[in-house]
Amino acid sequence: MPDNRYYTHRLFDFLHEIAVNNNREWFHSHKDTYDELRALWLEDLDRLVTLMSQWEPGLMSQSARSCAYRFYRDTRFSQDKSPYKTFFSAAISPWGRKAHRAGYYLHMGIDEENLWGGSGLYGGIWCPDSSMLRKLRHAIIDNIEEFEEIINNPQFLRHFPAWIGDRLKKVPVGWDKNHPQAELLKLKEYGRLCSCKEAFFRDPAWVEITAERFALLKPLVDFINYSLDE
Repeated sequence: MPDNRYYTHRLFDFLHEIAVNNNREWFHSHKDTYDELRALWLEDLDRLVTLMSQWEPGLMSQSARSCAYRFYRDTRFSQDKSPYKTFFSAAISPWGRKAHRAGYYLHMGIDEENLWGGSGLYGGIWCPDSSMLRKLRHAIIDNIEEFEEIINNPQFLRHFPAWIGDRLKKVPVGWDKNHPQAELLKLKEYGRLCSCKEAFFRDPAWVEITAERFALLKPLVDFINYSLDE
């Protein structure tokens, strides 16, 4: 009997299965399933990039293939030698997935206890180097009213309630330890996460909803990028 469910139901079934069968033998015996699901996901990712380009013109030169990450893990420097990921992911920006600038990140994975809680929509900059971080801290403090207006937008807060990523235990050297924006200064990444359960992506409307939610992050992404480019 054919499986007529929307393909993301089968995609998550596949991710759950590979989580417990993360080896090349199992994967190769299910390669046809992977290829079908990956192709369908890339079609949706292309649709997402197209929708986002309506409010982010820089994405008009991008595609699913320039934004999507490989499913195969790089195990060279990892103690975990599992050859495959348990998620599909993409970094969406005018520079594709390789730019070290603020952008948008899509993570579709199985529900588990990790940083993402399984799946999520992220926007901001991840792991900026020390010079970028210094520049961002000064830009935020020098333009704090503009920055707080961005991050205190009610719709923004509803879907992206908190900062995610590493932070310092103390205010960085050179800043007053009692600075009124001490918590912002302690951040080592400036990004927000909308954590999503599998059910979010099992809805065929997930592409349109994701584009709408990413649009809420555009002021933050723009602030970071023009601050770095000044």
